[in-house]
Amino acid sequence: MIALSSLRNLMDGVVPSTVATCDPDGTPNVSFVSQLHYVDETHVALSFQFFSKTRRNVLANPRAAVVALDPQTGIQYRFALEYLRTETEGPLFESMKAKLAGIASHEGMSDVFRLQGSDLYRVLDIERLPGGEVAAPARPSLLPAVRAVAERVARCTDLATLLDEVLSALESILDIRHAMVLLTEARDEQLYTVASRGYERSGIGAEIAFGDGVIGVAARARTPIRLTHAAAEYSYGRAVREHAAAGGFVAGLTTQIPFAGLERAGSQLAVPITAGGQLLGVLYVESPEEQRFRYDDEDALVTIAAQFGVAIRLLQQAEEREEVASAGVPSRPRESGAPASVRHYRENDSVFVGDDYLIKGVAGAILWKLLRDYAASGRTEFTNRELRLDPAIRLPELSENLEARLILLQRRLVERCAFVRLDRSERGRVRLVVTRPLQLTEAGA
Repeated sequence: MIALSSLRNLMDGVVPSTVATCDPDGTPNVSFVSQLHYVDETHVALSFQFFSKTRRNVLANPRAAVVALDPQTGIQYRFALEYLRTETEGPLFESMKAKLAGIASHEGMSDVFRLQGSDLYRVLDIERLPGGEVAAPARPSLLPAVRAVAERVARCTDLATLLDEVLSALESILDIRHAMVLLTEARDEQLYTVASRGYERSGIGAEIAFGDGVIGVAARARTPIRLTHAAAEYSYGRAVREHAAAGGFVAGLTTQIPFAGLERAGSQLAVPITAGGQLLGVLYVESPEEQRFRYDDEDALVTIAAQFGVAIRLLQQAEEREEVASAGVPSRPRESGAPASVRHYRENDSVFVGDDYLIKGVAGAILWKLLRDYAASGRTEFTNRELRLDPAIRLPELSENLEARLILLQRRLVERCAFVRLDRSERGRVRLVVTRPLQLTEAGA
């Protein structure tokens, strides 16, 4: 039998497939199906959108034949299938739902194409049908590129370098020019942006909830979500706006940081970053070009994300082993200029400089601890160990990367607060640098 994996590219929904079924009396029915979806080497899934004649037939007589066209070669293939079950949630359903949304948007049928379930079938046979063919454009293997990215990842010795190196490698080796890394805030089922590349603004600190947009769905379902056409309902920009409208305000002040993404992405791919069965974040790439990311791109990004996750975990463990036990109290640096107002809101640990939002969550709690100690005693050096153990910071016990919060805080300060800086003096130790007098205010007490 023809290897099912060799036909994955004809299952991207570019051309609708034809499905034939029979009722219990043997009466045939032929109709179109929006999506034939590759599951694994022995299974495919068909989109269940309407309770049609096809649907009634497979429930009563679980055999179907599907004819699909390879849009690049013009070759048609006939699949003999056996219906197994329908899934209405989980990774398969979420992946098909997202892909169908892109197809529907491309066809102007967003109000009609709504996935009700993913019908899973066992593939019994695949037959190539007679007919001519055209030569498909050659596409080089991505394995050498994946190897080159892996080699660059393996050379990284700290998390900040790793984040930047992965995005740099995606651009220089895989020609992916728009990408970002988001890590998890598991306590609130959120993701926050820690690194980005290819955008006018960085979007560092921007958040998205699990389940919102392409990124949030990939995190919630822990499965790659790939769109080959733009789909409004999976736009993370829209998801963030809706989330902000529903809440996200502290005393009338917004705490939302805009995402750095393309205004209209033609293709999107979000891949979970995991290690030891635990979700660490999402690697997200996009392009203004439609059908930019295919199955082999998805394979490459999944492989890279897997090594990325292991590297994050190893660097985190190395950081914890080498943390310094105590920190000294260097002399207070010279301050100049007018005092700057800094406010902290206990509700969500958000920090504002004047009326400008800076940061919130764990990173906000860390900054407020540093600033309070500095104001009280002039202290400027702190260890990761004491930050990790400080109950006021409320760092979750499981899988929360302190180093990532420090990187996020460091980068937000560079972008939004020129008179406060966070330097890394050595592994396991941070130094606070303040060049203006501060007026600290605790709000929401």
